[in-house]
Amino acid sequence: MLRVEIVLLLCGLCAFATAGLQSAGARGYLTCNGKPLKDVLVKLYDEDDGGVDDLMAKTKTDAKGYFSLSGSESELFTIDPKLNIYHDCNDAMKPCQRKITIKIPNRYIAVGNFNNKFFEAGTMELSGKYPGEKRDCIH
Repeated sequence: MLRVEIVLLLCGLCAFATAGLQSAGARGYLTCNGKPLKDVLVKLYDEDDGGVDDLMAKTKTDAKGYFSLSGSESELFTIDPKLNIYHDCNDAMKPCQRKITIKIPNRYIAVGNFNNKFFEAGTMELSGKYPGEKRDCIH
């Protein structure tokens, strides 16, 4: 009987270790005063309440202000993907960078390592203020 319990426990642990792989992605364009923003840092995280957020992917915008990124994370429950954008649009000489966080809806989460459900951010004009916008010196 002990052997059966051990086998069931090992099977359960294997299923637990691989069952939670999920992915998300986002893409869009960033502009400042109507002009494309090049080399803007964009990061995709899995937000963890009370802990350190898990970095899933990062990239920089190209010459047209375009970004596209996707990443995966293994979690027991549904991941909470968010997009952080760090920029200096209309920032003069202020220290650190402006940081905008966008929560990605659950319908853009895919099961497994491959993401085919991109959150379409569209064209984002960064000259204005966004709700919850902060400043970030270390990213």
